Amino acid sequence: MRINENVYVRGNGIRLPSTLSVADAIASGECEPKLVARTDAVSVAVSPDESAAEMAVSAARMALGRSGSTSEDVDLILHADTYHQGQDLWPVGSYIQRETVRNSCLALEIRQMSNGGMAALDLAVSYLTSRHGRADALLTTADRFCLPGIDRWRTDPGTPYADGATAIVLSRRGGYARLLSLAVHADSDLEPLHRGDEPFGPAPFTHRMPVDFEAAKHTFSRQYGLSYGINKANAGQATAIEEALADADMKLGDADWIVLPHFGRRRLDVNYLRPYDIDPARTTLEWSRTIGHLGAGDQFAGLGHLVDTGQAKPGHRIVLVGVGAGYSWGCAVVEMVEQPSWVS
Repeated sequence: MRINENVYVRGNGIRLPSTLSVADAIASGECEPKLVARTDAVSVAVSPDESAAEMAVSAARMALGRSGSTSEDVDLILHADTYHQGQDLWPVGSYIQRETVRNSCLALEIRQMSNGGMAALDLAVSYLTSRHGRADALLTTADRFCLPGIDRWRTDPGTPYADGATAIVLSRRGGYARLLSLAVHADSDLEPLHRGDEPFGPAPFTHRMPVDFEAAKHTFSRQYGLSYGINKANAGQATAIEEALADADMKLGDADWIVLPHFGRRRLDVNYLRPYDIDPARTTLEWSRTIGHLGAGDQFAGLGHLVDTGQAKPGHRIVLVGVGAGYSWGCAVVEMVEQPSWVS
């Protein structure tokens, strides 16, 4: 959709814990060289003890501080995640609200896997523009991928999973980047791709621990065929990208920067760089290969990195691309209108 009303990114924040180098992970026996050979990963962010929810609060406080948003300004809180947040049967959105603005606005959790951040962006835009007087939305993402439930190297071979949190403040009151367009597309025919043929269980990890996406994908391929899944996935991503670009009156080649999911290099080559003729120099690839896949947070993290390092200049157009199991795809175009005050 074309964003005809003024909606801006006003602040951003990130919380990345300690870093584990791939070389050290191999040396310690945590992963084998063949697991990371095609990922081109250098290191991953790893949290020794900080929960996903606690990291989300840190990122949120940074974004709120930079935006100057107060509890009276924030009309919506959306938290996107993919995995355990640190407590059971517990509303993590309310925790983030309590630890930051402590107001009475709606605070919700979104679990749309790796496209959760883009889904939150879509919902927040609709919420802020649906009624006069609404000001800001705080959007956060966070995950901590650890054993026994998740093996960051083996659960989804080809993409090292990282721990960390991101946040942005979306605002009707102005900001450093204006949202020009946004598209989200879904195709539930691909839902079994991450489920496999395991029966439904009464509790987490009843049948398989750690989670094994590769086994689920093999099951899907045997039942539906590999080409069916690939063609569906490619079509869904193309639909979201083409819609967002058309609504921003541009082509992908016009973008100054493209923020892609933090996948391993081979997956990026196959799914994005070669099909869309994207020059890696116009992406955040060199940085993302030192971080790893942040679940729902890759897009917010990449945008924040470009802004905080001063690489994104006023007038630059940045395309955010996302995909998540389910399946859903997202794409947004933002245009830098000024350099934020915290960037020297």
